[in-house]
Amino acid sequence: MREILPLLIVGSIIGAFAIVFLLAYLALRKTKEALDTERKMSDAEIVRRLLGYARPYWKSFVLVFFVMLFSIVYDLVSPLIVGQIQGLIKQDFELSRLYAMVGAYAGILIVSMVCTYLQAMILQKTGQKILSQIRLDVFTHIETLSHAQLNDIPVGKLVTRVSNDPNAISFLFTNILVTLAKNAMVVVGVLGAMLMLNYALALMVLCFVPFVLLFTVVFRKFSRRAHRMVNDATTDINTYLSENLSGMKITQIFNREDRKLDDFVNRSRALQKAKMNRTLVFGIFQPMVYMLYISSNLCLFYLGARGYIQDIHYFGQVIDSSVMVSFYMYISRFFNPIQTLAEQFDMLQRSFAAAEKIFTVLDMTPELTDAPDAIDLPELRGEIEFRDVWFSYKPDEWVLKGVSFHVQPKQTVAFVGSTGSGKTTILSLICRNYDIQKGQILIDGIDIRKIKISSLRRHFGQMLQDVFLFSGDIRSNILLRKEGVSDEAVWEACRYVNAEPFIRRLENGLDETVRERGNNFSAGQRQLLSFARTVIHKPSVMILDEATANIDTETELLIQDSLEKMKNIGTMLIVAHRLSTIQHADNIILLSHGRIVEQGSHQQLLHRKGRYYSLYTLQYHQQLLQNG
Repeated sequence: MREILPLLIVGSIIGAFAIVFLLAYLALRKTKEALDTERKMSDAEIVRRLLGYARPYWKSFVLVFFVMLFSIVYDLVSPLIVGQIQGLIKQDFELSRLYAMVGAYAGILIVSMVCTYLQAMILQKTGQKILSQIRLDVFTHIETLSHAQLNDIPVGKLVTRVSNDPNAISFLFTNILVTLAKNAMVVVGVLGAMLMLNYALALMVLCFVPFVLLFTVVFRKFSRRAHRMVNDATTDINTYLSENLSGMKITQIFNREDRKLDDFVNRSRALQKAKMNRTLVFGIFQPMVYMLYISSNLCLFYLGARGYIQDIHYFGQVIDSSVMVSFYMYISRFFNPIQTLAEQFDMLQRSFAAAEKIFTVLDMTPELTDAPDAIDLPELRGEIEFRDVWFSYKPDEWVLKGVSFHVQPKQTVAFVGSTGSGKTTILSLICRNYDIQKGQILIDGIDIRKIKISSLRRHFGQMLQDVFLFSGDIRSNILLRKEGVSDEAVWEACRYVNAEPFIRRLENGLDETVRERGNNFSAGQRQLLSFARTVIHKPSVMILDEATANIDTETELLIQDSLEKMKNIGTMLIVAHRLSTIQHADNIILLSHGRIVEQGSHQQLLHRKGRYYSLYTLQYHQQLLQNG
């Protein structure tokens, strides 16, 4: 029986490994099939780029390294001390020597605890600095993306990249890297100590190392895929929430709560399934390592007890009780880091998967960039010229077809036409939100592609149909963090655009709270605040895109009066469906299917009795019918 016992132990271990490998293969094959089309980034590239963020704090990591060395002493020395204590207990011993050994053990333990505390504090402080820098870089890069790129990326996805993903990376700097380095040194140190203590038993432990390496290689292949699935499902559910919470009023109006709930449940289940797959993947690794730990202990007990009882020397090495106790503790020290490697490996792959997503955003090249010889434009007269401009959002689907017109400084020019004729597109092109495919757009005789984007947009003030107000107060929404502006100047701007009366009626005036998207103000009030915001920044060119479309008649009269005053500020470009709001424009340009079909003053166009005349007559008759 004694002769076949080792064979039984080895056979049981191999059979258990075979079963676990089969379960692992069945679980991991699903994740592989689900993510064959995923874009991949090598671990080496991810590590290189992440270390770039850690480089400015290398002194902190060096300090942590030396502190960590002191904490490792406990793992290496304590088994020897315990073994010596056991040897003393077995023999006749002096009590003073026992006290000395116990005191040494306690001292090493205290030093290790203090070092562990200092290590954690330094890493957390350093990790949070790195985390803040990553968030800042991602947000700054998102700000450089063009309108077209931002339209292609769901808001929820960008929110996940800025908030959730950096949190996953923080574990890499605050825990994983140092822990992995510490565990590696502990494993090497323990192996060295075991070889010096009894190399025969140490060789027995080394027989299990190839299995550990095999498991690590196998699970490394599949772990990233499992984390990609979780990240993708998390991004999907965040995107869905961002969109549907913003549109919850529409959902309730059309009584579609049940349908939206079903969609959310499906996405939630997809996230649940992805997390279960990840749990299964990483739940297999730790039991495998634990089996190796138990197996090594069984072999230690079998070989050590047999050698001790029968006085057998393995390779001339004597085994006594102190060696057995020390080796038992060393085997625990050896396999504990490997067992925790499952958790560390999980967190490492989670960090790598999150970093991959972040770097994917950072690698997006902005479509609109400054030319190498781009210039600053300190002042702008407001002269605008389109020369045979062609533009399309999609290839060969032209929105503008050979558009040409000229706007003199401080002129008021209105663009009218049916939906999809290209009115709003022209305004976007003037601000260089998009680049044209053919032709030229000139500002004060300079091609806008030769002007720095920030310098160009600084001279524009835009008042859109859908006014966006940020959470905060009225003052911050008007100033948009513009420095050095007094409250009197803010009130003067509000008075200029007829926004002062309704602000004065508010309990807190300029300090009145603005809720999300300004939903505690009416459409007209939000529009007046956007006018004040524009005036306070003193633009050379003002753009109004359907600014009077969603407001009542009384507010429209206030806005009309504001517009008359604002004409004196600079060039004004207006898009309007209500022709009554543009009758006093210096030039009216009528667009149809991306081409200019008529242009002139209001009276000139009526006199021609062309398309503008027909459009104006139709609106006039509709207004008469509405008035009754």
